[in-house]
Amino acid sequence: MQMPEQAAVPAPPSRKLAILVSGRGSNMEAIARAIQSQRWPVTVVAVIAHREAIPAVACARALGLPVRIVPLNKALDRAQQDAELDRCLDEVAPDWIVLAGYMRILSAGFVARHEGRMVNIHPSLLPAFAGLDTHRRALAAGVRVHGATVHLVTADLDAGPIIAQAVVPVHPDDDEATLAQRVLQAEHRLYPLALRALIEGQIALDGCRARWRDPAPDAGGADPLLLLPEPA
Repeated sequence: MQMPEQAAVPAPPSRKLAILVSGRGSNMEAIARAIQSQRWPVTVVAVIAHREAIPAVACARALGLPVRIVPLNKALDRAQQDAELDRCLDEVAPDWIVLAGYMRILSAGFVARHEGRMVNIHPSLLPAFAGLDTHRRALAAGVRVHGATVHLVTADLDAGPIIAQAVVPVHPDDDEATLAQRVLQAEHRLYPLALRALIEGQIALDGCRARWRDPAPDAGGADPLLLLPEPA
């Protein structure tokens, strides 16, 4: 007896990604390599920086990613500078804007224009230690665990809806450098996983709380330190 043909599962629509960088670019690299190796339905349409002479730009060029430089202009205020950045984004029309070590505070107007499709990773377990010097402050507070948070960007600094978190232990002999390196390694696992889930529509927001639409993946090997959203 001839078996009925199964309907083909439609491929998820392709999405365009712009990545904003300021420094080393290691999270950008982790995301780009995940896109390639895991065959995400995503195209990186621009890696945007304010300066050519930073490691992130060199890394992007080595990976074959398109780079755009939007120089900082001291004659412009923050809103005017962000308007220059907006013009660059308009040219590439990304579906998602990813902040990967982007060290400028964006104006409220810029954030409002892109709210809901702009993602950041912060080196702490938000809402603890928002802002700068997170590792120094965590050590000074004597916390036993530290980590990283992927969140959507809102006008309030590091206060957007939390998508996923990664926890790392704080060792008694840690200094800022050793703790920062441990957190960064966790970021490289967490950011691609959470970003892909967002892009492919696996995560829904219930107010300020993220939930998986379908059962969450096992985070690539049952890593208990990756804290993913609860199922809806």
